[in-house]
Amino acid sequence: MVVMKRNDPTRLGRVLVALLLGAALIPALAYAKIIELGQTAQSPKASCPDKPCLAVSRTTGYQTKVGTQRAIFVAPRDGRVVAWTITLGKPTKKQIAFFDRTLGGASSAGITVVRPGRKLYARVTGQSPMEKLKPYFGETVQFPLSRALTVKKGYIVALTVPTWAPALSVGAGNDTSWRASRPAGKCENTEDQTAQSQPGAITRFRCLYRTARLTYTATIVTEPKPND
Repeated sequence: MVVMKRNDPTRLGRVLVALLLGAALIPALAYAKIIELGQTAQSPKASCPDKPCLAVSRTTGYQTKVGTQRAIFVAPRDGRVVAWTITLGKPTKKQIAFFDRTLGGASSAGITVVRPGRKLYARVTGQSPMEKLKPYFGETVQFPLSRALTVKKGYIVALTVPTWAPALSVGAGNDTSWRASRPAGKCENTEDQTAQSQPGAITRFRCLYRTARLTYTATIVTEPKPND
């Protein structure tokens, strides 16, 4: 696995080419597109160490809206997820110790592809490895995938956090919101484990959180179309 900071476009290009070769997409690369799901004009800043230092904890979630932009983590076309990027806050030693103690251990996260259904249900169709995040606190880091994840048009790429991650930007308006895979009536319970980890599992994303944003994106290489 290669890990890089987001501001290394040359190296990212080399990694993407290698991944595409492995995925047998190079013969039609001229007709494919690279799309960054979740990217907006203004990059979010994770809250920590500023107070309140808030973390995403023990759940799977995705951004539903940022201002006037909706469905920013919904795949617009069939393709493959080849990498994901996360911007991390830099919590203090005291904050890290608190989160480690109360939320199941060291900070970690990955991405999960889900196929949405009716009434906020979704089925897990693929997942990346979970990555340890502490070495990258205070940075924006990208994790290329050694095995790309298949997505279909309309699928959602969510962030899965089995423990905790300082990857939450706060203080936005009510027009910014994200959903988590927690049951209704337990949206304030951030300690129970609701992170989705089993392929084929069906869950319901009942909890909506306003004024906050998850600080991750996902890189998709779309399947080729001759009219691109």
